[in-house]
Amino acid sequence: MTEHPRIILLTGDGKGKTTAAFGMALRAAGHGLRVCVIQFIKQSDDTGEARALRLLPGTELHVCGKGFVRQSDSDTLRGSHCAAAAAGLALAREKLADAATHVVVLDELCSVPALGLLPLQPILDCLAAAAPGKVIILTGRDASQALIDLADTVSHIHAVKHPYPTLPAQPGVEF
Repeated sequence: MTEHPRIILLTGDGKGKTTAAFGMALRAAGHGLRVCVIQFIKQSDDTGEARALRLLPGTELHVCGKGFVRQSDSDTLRGSHCAAAAAGLALAREKLADAATHVVVLDELCSVPALGLLPLQPILDCLAAAAPGKVIILTGRDASQALIDLADTVSHIHAVKHPYPTLPAQPGVEF
């Protein structure tokens, strides 16, 4: 166990950030580590990855989002997105302090401040309070420079080509 938490950040406009994070969760579960996945923004718990995570011993999934956020969202809808993000961050703080949880995936957390759902500082405070030895995996577009600076490993996933909008999202590939 290391003295400090280890932070891995996966960001960029390309496909595969969540997939890579879930691959690390799979690897950790294979080593008998307890994994907690908290999904921000996303709202469905009936995706292929959610179904697979429920099959892994010692792995828990919490879907804390209300769906995609748009500039045109009403104030009421935006407020529900903000409340969901705050609840997800409170759960993240709890899991990051829990010695029984070894790996915490905070899926789409990088997008939360970029979309204006939460200020960056509470997120940085939450990460700073993580227990020693914790492995934290952050995903999402538009990671702030502060999150990049905090991370030990940063991968920028760049889209070279993507079939949207000509091909619909496919089960087992996009969800």
